[in-house]
Amino acid sequence: MPITAETRRGVGGTTTATLAVIAALAAGSIYYVQPLLDTIAREFGVGPAQAGLLVTATQLGFVAGLAVGGPLGDRMSRRTLVTALLATSAATLGLAAAAPAFWLLVVTMTAIGIAAAAAQVAVPFAAQLADPAHRGRVTGTVMGGLLLGVLLARTASGAVAGAAGWRSVFAAAAVVMAALTLVAWRRLPADRDGKDPRGLGALLGSVAGIVRAEPVLRNRMLLGALGMFGFSAMWTASAFLLASHYGLPDPVIGLFGLAGAAGALAAPLVGRFADRGHGATATTAGWVMVAVGWGLLWLGGDSLVAFVAGLLVFDLAVQMLQISNQSRIYQLDPSARGRITTAYMVSMFSGGMVGSVVGASAFAQGGWTAVCVAGLVVAGVGGMRWWRYRGR
Repeated sequence: MPITAETRRGVGGTTTATLAVIAALAAGSIYYVQPLLDTIAREFGVGPAQAGLLVTATQLGFVAGLAVGGPLGDRMSRRTLVTALLATSAATLGLAAAAPAFWLLVVTMTAIGIAAAAAQVAVPFAAQLADPAHRGRVTGTVMGGLLLGVLLARTASGAVAGAAGWRSVFAAAAVVMAALTLVAWRRLPADRDGKDPRGLGALLGSVAGIVRAEPVLRNRMLLGALGMFGFSAMWTASAFLLASHYGLPDPVIGLFGLAGAAGALAAPLVGRFADRGHGATATTAGWVMVAVGWGLLWLGGDSLVAFVAGLLVFDLAVQMLQISNQSRIYQLDPSARGRITTAYMVSMFSGGMVGSVVGASAFAQGGWTAVCVAGLVVAGVGGMRWWRYRGR
């Protein structure tokens, strides 16, 4: 069924829920490995910095997938694109479960990241389907699913690994993703109308032109990258903190994702707040809360209570930033949402990729304190950048 004004008004219910689940499971596939880093490092005989490459590889793949997937969504049916990426995800997750060597696992993680771009194809798909007056709410719901997937992936991964080993995590995820592929093909509406007729090369080249022409997009890209830097650095290093300092096993480490997931539940509320014209206020509050969260996390080096409190504040803050950023950029050219998403997400996850490297390296060199200092510095840069940008 083609997308019309009527189908836009009817978005919600099954379609929105399906897109939210797709975003959750696709994005979650990038993060299954995080609570397992210490276990995998011991099995393959590598150190924390090398093990951190698994996170970096998935994010590198995700950036590559976004760079192509976003423009493709402006040219072809997003239903077809999402389904193809989900099928690829199922295959690559299965390969990860059987990887016999560390280097092969790194390569497979890159492929998993590429296929995980389905999560970010789902977000502009939701924006395309939604009525403009409710776009923030619908987008926030799908983004809430994405963020829940990112955070709960750690909990599910730790629980499954504790019961059946780390390889079973990827095997189970492959089966679930195969089933979701069928659901997506049957439940999502066709969207062939209003597509850009240009070739992929021309669309990829036009991304840079959109970035040059849209100062709002450029600023939000930078802010998104800085926010994701801290998010990725914290979650990468926290696995080593909880394993080495507190002596916690994989299943317990995964449970800490539940603390962050509580913040993800607020994503639709942030979207509604942005719909009412308060996106700038949400962004300001988000940067203040990021700094407070890092302060609590620093204290969490000696107190699990402070660590959990820091997770709650920090993850809610990052989600506020990303929802308000995306709500704002989706007010730009509707015909270029896929490419706008590409520019923003490539920037955001490039920041996350650097953050995972810095987080693992900082922990290896200076422990949890070094991680938190780096996070606070980047949070200060982001807050000052936003304040200057808002003033203009």
